[in-house]
Amino acid sequence: MRGLTKLAPEREAALSGHYAAATGAARRRTLLGFAVVATLAILAGYAAEVRPLVLAENIGQFTAYIRQILPPVGLDHPVADLRAWYWGLPSWLALLGETLLMAYLGTLLGALAGFALSFVAAANLVRSRLLRILAKRFLEICRTVPEVVFALLFVIAFGLGPMVGVLAVAIHTTGALGKLFSEVVENIDMRPVEGLSASGASWVETVRFAVLPQVLSNFASYGLLRFEINVRGAAVLGFVGAGGIGQEFLAAIRNFYYADVGAILGLIILTVVCIDLATERVRHRLIGPEQAR
Repeated sequence: MRGLTKLAPEREAALSGHYAAATGAARRRTLLGFAVVATLAILAGYAAEVRPLVLAENIGQFTAYIRQILPPVGLDHPVADLRAWYWGLPSWLALLGETLLMAYLGTLLGALAGFALSFVAAANLVRSRLLRILAKRFLEICRTVPEVVFALLFVIAFGLGPMVGVLAVAIHTTGALGKLFSEVVENIDMRPVEGLSASGASWVETVRFAVLPQVLSNFASYGLLRFEINVRGAAVLGFVGAGGIGQEFLAAIRNFYYADVGAILGLIILTVVCIDLATERVRHRLIGPEQAR
């Protein structure tokens, strides 16, 4: 084997100098970046009145509240204690079911609206810049305004009830999923689209036969992920009168029913965990074949 050619001392020294200068500049940029982030964090904490000493002094009140809502279940009569703790289980399950239905219907309506608008907002499918801008700005408005704000507006217009929660979840979901769906559409393989367009297919036919087969699995995955988020959001919407378990949860907090607060909170957490595990398995099954290609 032929040995490596040794560089001349002058050339080697010059290359070593260039390398040291480049690594030194990169190190300085990294340190400068960390310094900027740390400075901004300190300024943001000062503006937001984040006081570490106050937090340390009062953290005991938070832990004391957590201890108060822990289940009053003893080792002597655990079954009887659990029954007493979940004395309102039938009504709580009914309200929890209402919350799940709110999240489901809101996710379904929002996903359908976002599905339709995502193709209009995609730059690789729509040539009209004005139409794309209108679709994207509408989606931004839908997802920028918090669900709670929409719920408050609808409570004023339609009164208390789960319909308010459904509408609030649906509008916010339209903006969130429309944005995600449009990004998926903009990253598709354009060769099938170009082939159908060259053969004289209409825009709708091109979307149906060239775009949908490439994006459906990702659409379904994002829809399931959004359903998980909406279940948690629908529980909070009950705080403003949108129905569901959140309304009962807020009443327990206001009346200092510590045992009821712990029981309802545990019920919500258990439900969300079960939904997360179930939808995670479905999403992995949907995305798996797509990633393997």
